[in-house]
Amino acid sequence: MQSIGGNGPEREREASTEQLKEDLRNLSHTVEELIHATADDSRSNISELRERAQQRLQETRARLEARGEKIYANAKDQMDATDQYVHENPWTSIGIGAATGVVLGLLLGRR
Repeated sequence: MQSIGGNGPEREREASTEQLKEDLRNLSHTVEELIHATADDSRSNISELRERAQQRLQETRARLEARGEKIYANAKDQMDATDQYVHENPWTSIGIGAATGVVLGLLLGRR
């Protein structure tokens, strides 16, 4: 069974999140420049900014799609590992499920 958590995946996730934030900041900055340039109505400036905005949008979209695919793959791996564990340890899994149900019942009953 795969370990849940850990330093490697957590650091990778943080780096990916920071990269995404930076991409969105860059895209936002370019869109703001485009808006300001539109006020000047200088055709060459608008064309250049439009191209930069389009390029950054495509890059950000590609990164988001890649990140989504990676999240899906990781979730699938975790589900497969859980499924394998349950099949290999059915009684332990039933005990864990029952204990979880009791704890959740107690917590929800206190509301």
